[in-house]
Amino acid sequence: MSAMMKSAVCSKAAVRAAQPTASSMMVWQPMNNKQFETFSYLPPLTDMEISRQVDYLVNNGYIPCLEFADEKQAYVSSESCIRFGSQAANYYDNRYWTMWKLPMFGCTDPSAVLREISSCNRAFPKAYVRLTAFDNQRQVQIASFLVQRPAGATDYCPVDKRSVV
Repeated sequence: MSAMMKSAVCSKAAVRAAQPTASSMMVWQPMNNKQFETFSYLPPLTDMEISRQVDYLVNNGYIPCLEFADEKQAYVSSESCIRFGSQAANYYDNRYWTMWKLPMFGCTDPSAVLREISSCNRAFPKAYVRLTAFDNQRQVQIASFLVQRPAGATDYCPVDKRSVV
């Protein structure tokens, strides 16, 4: 029986992926090119794309939560860190931003989340705002992405400028 299985496995031809050429590889632009979590490698999300993500999160029963941070606090730096020392189980530098209200437990209406995003953006136009979502069954955060960058933010590099070559 093992001989039959072996021959079936060996008879399949291995599929080789095309090898990238040196001219198709990119060199990451390290200056003025900071990113945030999920989707930050993409261009900024449009209102319609944010709406679709909110629909997905709410329709799957995840708990949305809005957070915001000043430009100076949004990224990890020595000024925005609390060091727990070498005995800490994990490394938690600047993982938490200020919460906009409480998480939206039991939310079943995506438009309610969109209204809260709009309210937070109006209240803090010079802050980064991100939407996080939690799975209360698995007790984990399952998504986190920016819904607003400050209008004058200079730390973002457009997609077509992220490569040196």
